[in-house]
Amino acid sequence: MAVNTTAIAVLLISFLVMIMLRFQIAYAVGISSILCLLYQGIPLSIVCQQMVKGISSFSLMAVPFFITMGCLMGSGGISEKLIALANSCVGWMTGGMSMVNIVASYFFGGISGSAAADTASLGSILIPMMVDQGYDDDFSTAVTITSSCEGLLVPPSHNMVIYAMCAGGVSVGSLFLAGYIPGALLAISLMIGAFIISKRRNYPKGEKFSLKGFLKQLSISFWALAAIIIVVVGVVGGVFTATESAAFAVVYSLLVSVFVYKGLDWKGVWKTFEQCIDTLAIVLILIATSSVFGYCLTTLHVPDLAASAIIGLTNNPIFIALLINLILLLLGCIMDMAPIILIATPILLPIAQSIGISPVQFGIMLILNCGIGLLTPPVGGVLFIGSAVGKVKMEKVVKATLPFYLCMISVLLLITFIPEISMFLPNAVAK
Repeated sequence: MAVNTTAIAVLLISFLVMIMLRFQIAYAVGISSILCLLYQGIPLSIVCQQMVKGISSFSLMAVPFFITMGCLMGSGGISEKLIALANSCVGWMTGGMSMVNIVASYFFGGISGSAAADTASLGSILIPMMVDQGYDDDFSTAVTITSSCEGLLVPPSHNMVIYAMCAGGVSVGSLFLAGYIPGALLAISLMIGAFIISKRRNYPKGEKFSLKGFLKQLSISFWALAAIIIVVVGVVGGVFTATESAAFAVVYSLLVSVFVYKGLDWKGVWKTFEQCIDTLAIVLILIATSSVFGYCLTTLHVPDLAASAIIGLTNNPIFIALLINLILLLLGCIMDMAPIILIATPILLPIAQSIGISPVQFGIMLILNCGIGLLTPPVGGVLFIGSAVGKVKMEKVVKATLPFYLCMISVLLLITFIPEISMFLPNAVAK
């Protein structure tokens, strides 16, 4: 296998330099790929071909629909209803509002599929509410940003669709099912951490649990939660594909937001569509340019070299799994979620499979790693949003988040070394 070391250096070093210079990630990926192709003397027509190939995928059509669904539901007055439902469930506990924050994120994440949307939408309501009730502002912000990562695991998550496309042959329905238990486990872990801190700081409890109140809030929130049920059951049951389910979910979300909850008028709908277009443009450009970057990696045999290098360090499956997680966590510190999925999947998935990790389990590991990366400086997008929404200095938020990092990494290790956590539901449905 001929290895062009200089071309690899041009590709990776130019990419890292542009990342450090705070280039937009799509430009960094695209320009580094062009420099690599120029060095090799490959016609730049390859760039256009690979960009078109990268976004010319039927399964990828689900991504714009799921993002649109999340925007509609997030702008349609859903947040307040899900907060009220979470409050009726867990508000009675010590540190009740922090528990409400975490559970509401689990509900809302299943609608938005975006940690950034979760933080911006729920955080703008819950952080001031928690501060007014006596919670520290940095603690309130830390709970909000860490719990937002539950939405990355709870379906329908457009990041799972992107991963399924990159991995090739991985069922989106299986990924959806695989995310439920890890998402719940993450929520429980964060609740334990929040409870311990709340006990030490003597944060207040909420009102006592009322079954009548819970059933009332459940009936109000039913229309929002039904969207998730329809999508997941439809995909897993084979009623329709992920793309078809996402298209149906957009129509359903539009009707619920406008006619049931009446949180949007038609003027608000068009404004929401404008926001969707902004988000979609970023995502699709990233996918297109990452396709060129992936082409360069493949032709230069970087995945094979990475596999050989990691296996050369150790042949112990435990250390290899830990090393994969470490690589993903480090990438999360300097890159956003979508490009990590697009670039790291073809490199690290074969290595994970070589030690017995299934593509579905690896997908959950990858997404949680990326979620933790969204909370870590210097490029933690959700960390920046949380700091802005909570009006707290980023350094103060990072310090308050440290205990929750431990909770998240503990869950990551459990997912890595106990496959049944991710695979129980997919295997149970497959039988």
